Amino acid sequence: MRVFVAGAGGALGTQVVRQLVADRHEVIGFTRTAAHGEVVQQLGAFRSITGDILTPSSIRGALESTRPEAIVHALTAIPKRGPWCASDLKRTNELRIRGTRHLLDAAFSAGVRRIVVESMVFIYGYGDLGPGWLSEDTSSAKSVPKDWLRPSIDALVEMETQVIESTRQGRIEGIVLRFGGFYGPRAGTELAVRLLHSRWLPTVKNSEDSVIPLIHIDDAATATVAALCRGPAGEVYNIVDDEPTSFGAVVRHLAATIGAPQPRTVPKWFVRLAAPYAAASWLGTRMHISNVKAKQALQWQPRFPNYRAGIAEFWSGERLD
Repeated sequence: MRVFVAGAGGALGTQVVRQLVADRHEVIGFTRTAAHGEVVQQLGAFRSITGDILTPSSIRGALESTRPEAIVHALTAIPKRGPWCASDLKRTNELRIRGTRHLLDAAFSAGVRRIVVESMVFIYGYGDLGPGWLSEDTSSAKSVPKDWLRPSIDALVEMETQVIESTRQGRIEGIVLRFGGFYGPRAGTELAVRLLHSRWLPTVKNSEDSVIPLIHIDDAATATVAALCRGPAGEVYNIVDDEPTSFGAVVRHLAATIGAPQPRTVPKWFVRLAAPYAAASWLGTRMHISNVKAKQALQWQPRFPNYRAGIAEFWSGERLD
């Protein structure tokens, strides 16, 4: 299959390119910078194109010149350190709303058959969402703890709506994947290792009630390819591992695994001041997300069922390097 990966230079995009190439698909990578394009070429992509999804002529020309059968939409613009403030998500929100619109319009013109889109579990909301497991039938958040969290949810809802409505209209076969928090190679874990060794990555006091779903970046990529190749159109899937956990548990386990000092503990008010979005999302949310539907419908299974297995694999690879 000829697959166009929009956002091919990002954390998910690079792993998807790697997986597609390994499975002998013909990959066209669409990136925002030439440097990312070179990375995509090194991964074995058939071709890389540099452009801007927010410029309609750019994405339209890229698709019309390559005529792919399918698209993976993995476009984000999140800082490498992660989003600390709501403003860090502003461009990503724009990519999810306007970028998706431009991508779909160009796909219709180029006759693209299928699209798989990267969404997030935070569409269900922030704060305490209760002890029960949330499925894809759970509605998006109607209320938020802070008004400045609303734009990030609205952007996810708008992106998903565009894709599902286009599918219902018969214009394309769209599939939405709601990912948990990424970790693993090139997905923030290397940065966490450096920060732990320098004692710049703390845990937060009394934050163990916060529970978030995670997914190893390799498992995220295999789920994306599974959806692309055999996922029923018009469906939404939660792509998370089997064991939601707290940020503190992950950081402490990573420190012990790599032989770094155990992280300092800081009060939550300090994190709210320095990184309010991180405090509200990763440190202030409790959600248990079910992956049953993805396992059954996509014939997909996470190779790393929990963060301990994923960190063990990551650190083994780091040491071998």
